[in-house]
Amino acid sequence: MKQEERRQQTIRLLLDATKELIGAKGCHSITMKDIMDQSGLSKGAIFHYVKSKDEIFVWVLQDRLEETNERFMNEVEKGRRSFEEPMWKISESIAAYEKADVTNKVLMYLLGKEEPFIAKALKQYYERSVFLSRQWIEIGQNSGVIPESVDKDKTAEMFVLMTFALRIRSSIPYAPTGFTAHDFSSFISDILYPSKKEKKGEI
Repeated sequence: MKQEERRQQTIRLLLDATKELIGAKGCHSITMKDIMDQSGLSKGAIFHYVKSKDEIFVWVLQDRLEETNERFMNEVEKGRRSFEEPMWKISESIAAYEKADVTNKVLMYLLGKEEPFIAKALKQYYERSVFLSRQWIEIGQNSGVIPESVDKDKTAEMFVLMTFALRIRSSIPYAPTGFTAHDFSSFISDILYPSKKEKKGEI
């Protein structure tokens, strides 16, 4: 096995094991020993890639975002005639964020930390989220589905802000959910595809 393949395999093992632990125990009570036991990796193997469990948590957060982007781009690369299939992948992620997604627990945990490393990681995560949202809108505009009049910069940031709010709400016990993930997806669709509403006579 090549070195890069071994690296990717180890990282995937770490991520999957950590996600399982977060789902079962939350972030605060997990120890590096838990991660070692769950993954079957030695302390040396883990610390070859990371310095702390918080660094693994950051990876979990980033991995979820890149996974959504990969699913979106896979649909785009299939040469879809409409933009609905790629956007459906975004809607699926939004629906998952509304539920007990492990990355919501990670986000809340990291937001409660004041370490410089985590502050930098969260800033990079936020910027990457906005960048990808803007890229998705640009792809829609280039395909002629999303109007050029849509401000991709402000719209992308608005979507990220709303997604963060949805994720935080999911972490509040018994919080009312009048505005659902489905409502959010419909709201996005109405902004990106205003012609659909016009055809329905809604505006």
